[in-house]
Amino acid sequence: MEPINQHSLLVFVLVGFSFCILVEARITSRYVRRVNDNVDMPMDSGAFYVPPGYNAPQQVHITQGDYEGTAVIVSWITPSEPGTSIVLYGPEESKYTYAASGIMTKYKYYNYTSGFIHHCTLRNLEFDTKYFYKLGIGSTTREFHFTTSPAVGPNVPYTFGIIGDLGQTYDSNKTLQHYLKTNGQTLLYVGDLSYADDYPFHDNRRWDTWGRLIEKSAAYQPWIWTAGNHEIDLDPEIGEPYPFIPYSHRYHVPYQSSGSTTPFWYSIKRASAYIIVLASYSAFGVYTPQYEWLNLEFTKVNRTETPWLIVLMHAPLYNSYYNGYMEGEPMRVQFESWFVKNKVDIVFAGHIHAYERSYRYSNVAYNITNGKCTPIFNPAAPVYLTVGDGGNIEGLSTNFTEPQPSYSAFREASFGHGILEIKNRTHACFCWHRNEDSYAVVADSKWLYNRYWYHQKKSKSRMSAKS
Repeated sequence: MEPINQHSLLVFVLVGFSFCILVEARITSRYVRRVNDNVDMPMDSGAFYVPPGYNAPQQVHITQGDYEGTAVIVSWITPSEPGTSIVLYGPEESKYTYAASGIMTKYKYYNYTSGFIHHCTLRNLEFDTKYFYKLGIGSTTREFHFTTSPAVGPNVPYTFGIIGDLGQTYDSNKTLQHYLKTNGQTLLYVGDLSYADDYPFHDNRRWDTWGRLIEKSAAYQPWIWTAGNHEIDLDPEIGEPYPFIPYSHRYHVPYQSSGSTTPFWYSIKRASAYIIVLASYSAFGVYTPQYEWLNLEFTKVNRTETPWLIVLMHAPLYNSYYNGYMEGEPMRVQFESWFVKNKVDIVFAGHIHAYERSYRYSNVAYNITNGKCTPIFNPAAPVYLTVGDGGNIEGLSTNFTEPQPSYSAFREASFGHGILEIKNRTHACFCWHRNEDSYAVVADSKWLYNRYWYHQKKSKSRMSAKS
C-alpha cells in the first residue's frame, strides 16, 4: 500500500470536516419538564401587585412611538377616575423638564367596564439616553425610567428579548422573572397576551391582572406588540360582534408612522434592525391592505442602514408540532417568496406552545402542478423561530410530527424565552432559555449570519443553510 501524501491527507481532512458540518443532526429534545398544573395565579397574587393610593396609575407599559426610535408611547390605567393623561419626563431623576399630554379612552365588554386607559407619546427624544418619567397626580404619583435606542446604524450592537403566549400562570411568572435577569433592551412580543378569553365571558379582569404582571418589565423597556388569536375576543353569542376590542384599547403601536392603516401590521427601525410586524388574523390575500402595505414596505428597507431584517407574526409558517400544524400555510404561500427575495434574516412566531428552530429552508418552487411541495435548502431563506412557550394556561404542545422534518433543526416542548444579540452587521447570536425549575438554562443557541452582508464562498454556501 502506497503512503498517503500530505496533499491527499489535507483534502481528506477538509472533505471530512465539510461533511460533518453538512450532516448536522436534527434534534428533538427529550427533556421532560417537572409536571405542574397549568393554572393561572389567583387574582390576589403578589405577582399582580396593585400600587397603593387612591387611583394610582397601574399596568404601565411602553413601546416605540415612531418609525425611527425618537418617540415612546407610555400607556397606563387609572382604575377609579380619569385623573390626568399628562406625563412629566426628563433626563434627570426627579427633575422633569418636559411634559406631554396624551389621550384617554375606555371600553365595555359584556358585563365589564374598563378603567381609564391613557396613552401619551413622548416625542423628539435623544438617542441612547436614559429618561425618567412620572405619572399620576397628588399623592399617588409613580416614577419609572427607560433608555432610548441608539441611533440607527449598520454596526450598532443591540439585544432583543423574545416572548410569546405568556399568559399569567406560575410558569408565566417564571419566564418573566428569568427574562428580567437578562441584558435584553427591548422585548419582541409575538402575540397571545392575557388569555382572558379562556374564561367564561372573556373575563376582562384578567386583562388587568396581566397588565400588572408585565409592568415590572414593560414600564422600563419597550415591548413591541404582535396580535395573536387570543386578542381577537370576538363572541357574538354574548353580544360582542367586533374583534380586538380589549387589545386595541389597551395596547397602542406607532402604525401610522410606517404608512399602515391599522395597528395590526406596522414596522419600526431600532438600532441595526428593521422590524416588520404582520397580522396572522387579518386578511393578507392579493390586493388586501396588508398585502399592498408589505409589498411596498420591502422597498423601504435599506440594508446599509438597518442590515438585520426581522419579521414578527403569531402563527408560524414552519411548524412540526401537531398543534397548529400547517395553520400558517396560507400566509407562507402568500409571503414566503417575498421573504426569500428580500433576504429576511429571521422570522419570529408564537402560537405553538413550545420552541422550534428551523434551518434555512424554503418551499418557493412549488406551484399547484409541479409537485415540488417539499421544503429544500435555500441560503437566502430566513431562520424560522417559534417561541410560543411563555407559560400560559393551555399548557405545552407536546405532540411532535414524526419523523422530524428536514427543515426542523431543534425542537423542545418546554416553557422559556429567547434572546437575540446583534453583534454587528454580519453576526448575531440567538439563544433559547428553557425554564428549568428556578433557573433559565440555555438549551439551544445558534450564530446567525446576516443574509445581506455575510458573503460566503460558493464552496461554503451550503454550510450557511444551518446558520
